[in-house]
Amino acid sequence: MKNTLSSSLIVASAAVMLLLGVVHLLYTFRGPYLQPRDAELTARMMAVSPGISQETTMWRAWVGFNVSHTFGLLLFAAIYGYLAVRHSAFLFQSWFLLVAGLALLAGYAILARIYWFSAPLRGVGFAALLYLAGIVINRA
Repeated sequence: MKNTLSSSLIVASAAVMLLLGVVHLLYTFRGPYLQPRDAELTARMMAVSPGISQETTMWRAWVGFNVSHTFGLLLFAAIYGYLAVRHSAFLFQSWFLLVAGLALLAGYAILARIYWFSAPLRGVGFAALLYLAGIVINRA
């Protein structure tokens, strides 16, 4: 019973991150949500290269950063969701995996608090609480 609840909480955490990742990917390519409100800024981003290379533009880098960020969310969801469902004993016996997952969620929460806005902070915070509850219940 305890193991099932613990695994379910990790799966729920992974599901929250999956939802955030899918929404973020959709917002990257559809709609105005991840585009500047200023059309002139968008045009400049499409025309100007970053200092590191003239092989890209700030716009292409922006899109790439958003997609690679999404990959991290989806990878967390896939790995921890899978492990919680198919290999929960392995997951809960591995302090490395448990701490790595918690560190990633904490890192996303810190980024959300400092650089983003309240919706991702609430989502990642909720995922982190579910994840931590899964660990605590498993260890109790």
